[in-house]
Amino acid sequence: MNFQKGKKIYFASDNHLGAPSSEASLPREKKFVAWLDHIKQDAAAIFLLGDLFDFWMEYRKVIPKGFTRTLGKLAEISDSGIPIFYFVGNHDLWMNGYFEEELNIPVYHKPQEFTFNNTRFFIGHGDGLGPGDKGYKRMKKVFTNPVCKWLFKRLIHPDFGMRLGHYLSVKNKMISGDDDAKFLGEENEWLVQYSKRKLEEKHHDYFVFGHRHLPLDIDLGNNARYINLGDWISHYTYGVFDGDNFELKEY
Repeated sequence: MNFQKGKKIYFASDNHLGAPSSEASLPREKKFVAWLDHIKQDAAAIFLLGDLFDFWMEYRKVIPKGFTRTLGKLAEISDSGIPIFYFVGNHDLWMNGYFEEELNIPVYHKPQEFTFNNTRFFIGHGDGLGPGDKGYKRMKKVFTNPVCKWLFKRLIHPDFGMRLGHYLSVKNKMISGDDDAKFLGEENEWLVQYSKRKLEEKHHDYFVFGHRHLPLDIDLGNNARYINLGDWISHYTYGVFDGDNFELKEY
């Protein structure tokens, strides 16, 4: 993807809308929508790196109630011709066509490579990558198993299923994976280690992830950097690439 001078690529992650309740997250949602309004003026593309919602489950004819402002703004921006790319996180693993069909937003379930103006990016949410986190990795296999998903949708009424999913999303730290939002040192940051291993296989200029809820910009050597976008709960940080440089900013 090449874009004109003056245009920018924007990145954001981990809004967790709906947590701890719809009422409590409404001010954060309004702030995020205001940010989307702000950046659409010069955005060449927008990347949302997961956990936009604290819980998201798509039944065949049912999606979670609420988030009208966010979904409407994403539809407006997408309809205007600005591409939006979405990467599922550990709180919205169960996306199944709604974003693609209704918003024209492609959804990715694994990290992807992109090249912008000859600069290589490796982009993903970040959950379950790198060493450690074995409990969550086992649980993720259950959550993403087609049979388990089919049984959940067939046997549990959406009203109860949504309520149960939201409760577990907030309460179960093995599911949320975000209970340790402090810097652990490069040697203990799993996504840093993962990025370094990927760098040995193929060069990328930037490895951009969410999940950790910490704004981080770490030099990996070999002219490569690891970026963590932070969150829209405590930090309200986002990434912006202008074709030459990548910056973390606060809104």
